[in-house]
Amino acid sequence: MIQHLITSEQRAQLLANGQAYANGKVSDPLPVVRLFTPDAHATWLLAALDPADGDTAYGLCDVGIGMPELGHVRLSDLASIVGPLKRPVLRDLYFRPTRSLSAYAQLAQLDGSIPD
Repeated sequence: MIQHLITSEQRAQLLANGQAYANGKVSDPLPVVRLFTPDAHATWLLAALDPADGDTAYGLCDVGIGMPELGHVRLSDLASIVGPLKRPVLRDLYFRPTRSLSAYAQLAQLDGSIPD
């Protein structure tokens, strides 16, 4: 059920970014996809996917408690989450990144949430 979270093009870009990290080519990429819970205020801006397992993503994670941080999350875990109104995690179809992942993280630390 992970297919509804990311498109094949997004998966390819996430894996390419993950491969660059694995090869030691540290960069500050633009987030590739924004995922969110429509009924729980949680948001994930994902920038890379571990090529070893194809499931562990890296990005800016905000579970809705005012403490966003850079970290890892499994797509399979996100696919199983439902909010209090039983709504699943969704992909933001209109998300277009305007800054690097670290810039989003800096703003999120100041605001206590990931900026739109």
